[in-house]
Amino acid sequence: MHAQTTTGARRDVAADITAKILRELEAGVMPWRKPWDGARTGLALPRRVGGESYRGVNVVILWSAAFERGYSSPYWLTFNQAVKLGAHVRKGERGEIVVYYGQATRKRRDAGGAEVEDAFRFLKWYVVFNAGQIDNLPERFYPAPADPHVVPIAAHEAWFAKLEIARIATRDIACYIPSKDVIGMPPIAAFDTPEDYAATLSHECGHATLAPHRVGRDMSKKFPDAGVAAEELVAEICACILGAHLRLPPHHIHDHASYIGHWMKLLANDKRAFLTAAAQAQIAVDWLLAKSPSPFAIEEDADVAA
Repeated sequence: MHAQTTTGARRDVAADITAKILRELEAGVMPWRKPWDGARTGLALPRRVGGESYRGVNVVILWSAAFERGYSSPYWLTFNQAVKLGAHVRKGERGEIVVYYGQATRKRRDAGGAEVEDAFRFLKWYVVFNAGQIDNLPERFYPAPADPHVVPIAAHEAWFAKLEIARIATRDIACYIPSKDVIGMPPIAAFDTPEDYAATLSHECGHATLAPHRVGRDMSKKFPDAGVAAEELVAEICACILGAHLRLPPHHIHDHASYIGHWMKLLANDKRAFLTAAAQAQIAVDWLLAKSPSPFAIEEDADVAA
């Protein structure tokens, strides 16, 4: 796998990703919700060559690309990975950039002449192609579309119960109240469908992970002028990735379109804000699924193994 860093005169991938997200937000589109409007497969999350799920911002990047180009396979491979499988990327196909953060150390001399070691993080990127752009791959890379279905409300309630997060009834507002560490939810009858209720509850669960005894997140520290918008973005992305694990379509989440203008301002002011929010969203998803695994986890593992 060949990777590139964003140092020097090389491509500023963070800026490129932010520009793309901004263009979609300007059009009134939340790209992390788009894939659920098109063809679906049993493996809703984008997958690596070995079947592992992509994470964080890469989920949004690849979901958006799959929707725009009409890909139904969840698998994304590098050029060399395809070659090693005896396959080849079709001539003229355009790949999609995915990123990952790495950590390294460097040595320096301090003011007293002693050698010290500093840790730093860096952003790398590489190009992947969807299985739909590649010929001669094994059949497992082209799974048949699954019948559309979502988790029954009873199963989602059982999943939520294991989180041990308190919930109270509210009249018409879904919210997380940090001071009381409790989620407020209107009755199911107030929603168009039970799935709407479950998806909205998942969104509030994302907020609940900010509590110190859970993930312990405070977006206002990094974004003092946009802490609320940044936290809402974390919960939005969290709910969508979580929804893929729980088979809940994110477009049912309570409409947060009113935040689009705030998100645009946030991203315009900080080219890495979206990557930061997506990374925090993935941490939240990891906590929630570690506390209460998806009822479909075993089934998904079997699909990957096949």
